Amino acid sequence: MAVALSTLVEEADRYLGSARIQDYCPNGLQVEGRPQVSRIVSGVTASQALLDAAVEANADLVLVHHGYFWKGENPCITGMKQRRLKTLLKHDISLLSYHLPLDLHADVGNNVQLAQQLDITVEGPLDPDNPRIVGLVGSLGEAMTPRDFAHRVQTALGREPLLIEGDGMIRRVGWCTGGGQGYIDQAVLAGVDLYLSGEASEQTFHSARENGISFIAAGHHATERYGVQALGDYLARRFALEHLFIDCPNPI
Repeated sequence: MAVALSTLVEEADRYLGSARIQDYCPNGLQVEGRPQVSRIVSGVTASQALLDAAVEANADLVLVHHGYFWKGENPCITGMKQRRLKTLLKHDISLLSYHLPLDLHADVGNNVQLAQQLDITVEGPLDPDNPRIVGLVGSLGEAMTPRDFAHRVQTALGREPLLIEGDGMIRRVGWCTGGGQGYIDQAVLAGVDLYLSGEASEQTFHSARENGISFIAAGHHATERYGVQALGDYLARRFALEHLFIDCPNPI
């Protein structure tokens, strides 16, 4: 089966509500390839490794969370950017990218999908008064020690997380995938026992320790593998297409 590129993009934009979300990059179709799509390759970041794998897989479209043309970046098409775009254009492959819309979505979003991986029951947004903070708050089925929860994270994501162990058991969790470590203050106000993000900053250690909560940095890439897979699966079902997720390893 094949679908018109324009139809697929229109459905993805509608499903994610991307037009309503302010972001640091353009969401949606970033590079236009062939007009018909039969095979989607998805991945976290539109790196050269992913593009080369997509070429090998005969993809018509690459679907990612981290695409191109970020606010403030050099607009010149040189070096790494030139090589990446050349690969797409030479092979007539489209690039479809969604950043915050894919973090926020209630079904295929990175944060909701991570909750499913870690068996967390979602209660609501991390900061209901600030829609630009895409993190969530939820609860565990039973209380756990910080180390036991860190082991759950390691088992689910396949990598050892950084754990800053606080006081007491873990019942209520706040989280924001990727580079959401700066939201730890909102997590403290939300009354969580543990806050989880992809990355950590120097000051994250002090915030966790001085507020008496645990913190886990589970990896930016590792925590954001699941939303793009779920979106790719949705589009594949919707239009009877082939979908292949390719995980290009990234330790960060």
